[in-house]
Amino acid sequence: MIWQISVAIIAAAFAVLVVFLVKTLQAAEKSLDKTTQTLQEIQKTVDELSYEVKQVVRQANSITEDVEHKMKQLDPVLESVKNVGDVLNEVTLAAKQVSSSLIGRVKKTAHKAKSTAGPEQGASEEHPIDRSMHTYGSAYDGPANSKPDPGWMKWVDIASGVWQKYRS
Repeated sequence: MIWQISVAIIAAAFAVLVVFLVKTLQAAEKSLDKTTQTLQEIQKTVDELSYEVKQVVRQANSITEDVEHKMKQLDPVLESVKNVGDVLNEVTLAAKQVSSSLIGRVKKTAHKAKSTAGPEQGASEEHPIDRSMHTYGSAYDGPANSKPDPGWMKWVDIASGVWQKYRS
């Protein structure tokens, strides 16, 4: 009889154990199902995002190529602007030299005319151009401008002729 009671207790304990194990396994199965579903949703989202990221990268590459192409097209324009600036700088320098030389010549002719007219006429009736030349000379004549360069006009004429032939 003890054997029968012991076997019955063991069978009941085993049945209770099996019931609890089944409930635990069912809970684990539900958790795994939810995890699988979540992973599938994440995979779908990653796939959608990867497609969008690829599209963004393609557009960025396209924009980069377009910008590079436009920059290459702008290079000659910028080079031309630089060349125009250099030419304008040279023209300004030449105009400055021409005006300086012209004022120097006018000043010399005014002094010669003043010295040939006599001291009393030059002092009493000074011409406005002579006053301007005198003012300009006192303001701009210095050690750097005291030595005129008469040969540069010849070079300007030669350069102008070469330029005209080049343009034709």
